[in-house]
Amino acid sequence: MAAAVSLKASQYVPFHLRFSLLCQTSKEPSQWTGPARSRSWNRLLLKKRARMGIVKERRRARVSDGNSVVTEYLVQGFGWGVRRMLEDVDEMRKVADVQAEAFHSPVAIFNDFFLEIFRADVFSAVLYRIRNSLPDRYACLVAESIEDVAVELAGVVDCTVQRDEDVLRHLQGAEEYLYVSGIAVRTRFRRRKVATVLLRACDALSRLWGHRHVVLRAYEDDFAARGLYSQEGYVVVSRDPFWVSWLGRKRRLLMIKLTHSL
Repeated sequence: MAAAVSLKASQYVPFHLRFSLLCQTSKEPSQWTGPARSRSWNRLLLKKRARMGIVKERRRARVSDGNSVVTEYLVQGFGWGVRRMLEDVDEMRKVADVQAEAFHSPVAIFNDFFLEIFRADVFSAVLYRIRNSLPDRYACLVAESIEDVAVELAGVVDCTVQRDEDVLRHLQGAEEYLYVSGIAVRTRFRRRKVATVLLRACDALSRLWGHRHVVLRAYEDDFAARGLYSQEGYVVVSRDPFWVSWLGRKRRLLMIKLTHSL
């Protein structure tokens, strides 16, 4: 289904492999891979996040003493609003729950046990990205009901600025692009346009950050997802080579969309 990328985890995989599969990044990850960050680096991140208004103190809509605080969404539509994930543990766990539900394949024995391990791995991946990425290089977007923000998150998506040369050769004049991955929608909210609104929020974020191209990958046999992406303006520019299927892996399509920067 278009609401969730067809990544499945039929058995437990070590964290470093699971993280790589879940994020589906290109050859050049945009996260920090060097030594532990210094205090000055941490302060730089906090200051930049503060300027962009996404620090923990900027809460989403909540009701207190009968007064509600209006949330600023990137995109609204079909009853859903999409915003950046709050940088607190509770919301990151909610994001991990959504992605774990979407990407975990049930197993016959000890399913609950493996699901919990997978959920912990996903949470670790979310936490790692937030702690090791500049706020204008990575964002986790979440979709929620506009009418009732107390309801659980309906869907999530990861957006990362990348510069993979294999992708850039399809993007005339571009030095970087916004890569979309990890699209996940809770089962009970599927077929209700959540994925559509998430994709449109990715477009809005791309324009906000000054990038003209949005890029994603879809499995060749996932016709529902391909149909949704095509409707939203994505076009296929390349495919994995045929020999990929000989290794027991699904072939993927590289799809791009041209946006107009603000």
